[in-house]
Amino acid sequence: MAASAGPEIERLIGLLSKLPGLGPRSARRAALALLKRREQLLLPLSDALAEAAARVKTCEVCGSLDTQDPCAICSDQTRDGSLICVVEEVGALWAMERAGAFRGRYHVLGGLLSALDGVGPEALRVGPLVGRAGDPGVREVILALPATVDGQTTAHYLADRLSGAEVTVSMLARGVPVGGELDWLDDGTIAQAMRARRPA
Repeated sequence: MAASAGPEIERLIGLLSKLPGLGPRSARRAALALLKRREQLLLPLSDALAEAAARVKTCEVCGSLDTQDPCAICSDQTRDGSLICVVEEVGALWAMERAGAFRGRYHVLGGLLSALDGVGPEALRVGPLVGRAGDPGVREVILALPATVDGQTTAHYLADRLSGAEVTVSMLARGVPVGGELDWLDDGTIAQAMRARRPA
C-alpha cells in the first residue's frame, strides 16, 4: 500500500479488499474511483450502505434478505406454498427469480456441507427446512444446489434428512445448457446430460 495514503484511505482499501472478487490491487482501483467521483459515487454509496445496514434483515421463514420479515416472497399469497426450492445462498435465489421459471417458495441454506472447510449440518439451516417440509401443505422440495462435490454431498444429505417427510424430493436437471455446443462442454457435463436424457 502506498505510504502516502492516509489511514482513512487505507481503511477503505482494506474493507473493499474483503469483498468477493476484490484483492488488494482491485480494492485500490475501486477506492480511487470512489474518491475521484465523491459526489456521484462515494456519498450515494455511503448512504445506500447505511440504509441497507439499518433496514435489511434476514427472513425468519426462508432465510432471504429483505426490508420486511417475512420477506416479500414468503408474504406473497399468489405463490405456490406446496413447492419449496432449496438454494445455497441468497444470490442463487435472486438468479432463480430473474429466470422467472419458479413461482413457489424458497429456503436458503446459508452454505454447503464441506468437510474440508469444517462446515457441518449444524452450520446450515437444515432443521428449519425439515420443519417446513413436514407441513401438510408442502408436496415437493426441489434441491437447486451447485453441481459440485459439496453441492452433491449436501443434496444427498438433505434427501436423506427429508426421507421421513411425506414430500417428493427432486433435483434440478443437469446437462447441456441452452445454446451450448457439445465440443465446448466438459466430459462431466456431457456424461450427466446423457444420463438425464428424456424422450424427444
